[in-house]
Amino acid sequence: MQTLKKTHYLPRFVTPVHNGDEITWLLAGDLGGTKTNLALFRSGEGILDIVREGKYASRDYANFTDIIQDFISQGEGMPPQRVCIGVAGPVVRGKVELTNLSRDLSEDDIRQATGIKSVALINDLEATAYGLATLSPSQLTTLHRGAADSNGNMAIIAPGTGLGMAGLFWDGQHHFPFPTEGGHTDFAPRTDLDILLLRYLQEKYDIASCERLISGPGIYTIYQFLRDVKGMEESAELGKAIADGDPAAVISKAAQESRVAICVKTMELFVRYLARESCNLVLKMKATGGLFLGGGIPPKIAPMLETGEFYHHYLQGDRMAELLASVPIHIVNNDKSALWGAAYYAGLLEDK
Repeated sequence: MQTLKKTHYLPRFVTPVHNGDEITWLLAGDLGGTKTNLALFRSGEGILDIVREGKYASRDYANFTDIIQDFISQGEGMPPQRVCIGVAGPVVRGKVELTNLSRDLSEDDIRQATGIKSVALINDLEATAYGLATLSPSQLTTLHRGAADSNGNMAIIAPGTGLGMAGLFWDGQHHFPFPTEGGHTDFAPRTDLDILLLRYLQEKYDIASCERLISGPGIYTIYQFLRDVKGMEESAELGKAIADGDPAAVISKAAQESRVAICVKTMELFVRYLARESCNLVLKMKATGGLFLGGGIPPKIAPMLETGEFYHHYLQGDRMAELLASVPIHIVNNDKSALWGAAYYAGLLEDK
């Protein structure tokens, strides 16, 4: 159960969430390249409350509407009245091509499959931005407090299966979330090692985007570069663990627990690249109100982000160190913030 939190480091939106007396049933979703989370929410009387949830492997279904129909069919007398789905891709005129799934989805597809008229597709990072309104202070880890009177635009960077970014425009009174596709901008090398890695990426992918490095698959790409190009040692045991499991999870765990040299170096580079792109995002959006690290990876590697190395590399923003230092930086520990944000947005839709 969540109510709208009002703190200096969280956004302030125009319309309070679910402040009416009438109960409304909302279907919210977070559709990603790996998994899809759906949930039925109850809204009303100032409260947004989750009723039931479902988790699906995205690639196991030919159509996303099949997932929605399966979830709704399992409900008992509580049909949703509004639907909002956060999707990993650019939504244009109610349609999206899912970046990491190579499939299309539209609001009309959902309407036809469910009979529900009030439907919205929004970018998953836009949903995460709305989800900030439902967070409690315990769901944030503060890396840097910033200026006491910090205010202004905010930014979110979220490495997971891909790399998502979003902003929250500040008009002097309220924040207005908007999506971006910043994860697909160019990787900017600084050191000789970075330039060598850039060439490796260009041979492998042609276009060397930030997402190729600052993501779960990106962690494995950095690891492969260090192994195959720089000649760092991979033990047979580690190689088998990577082959049998999730490479990013195995590598980050080995870096934190076993201090395996190639894994430690992989995560050092990952943290540096995340810090540099975080700096770029803050500067481009002049996000003096705060930077939020979302997605599935930051909470899992929080100890690596708290050592001071992330903040050291984040501050290296040309002549803007003073501005960068004024920005509060937080890790979002709720891995369902996009789901809650989709429910928040659904509560703002008009019934049709």
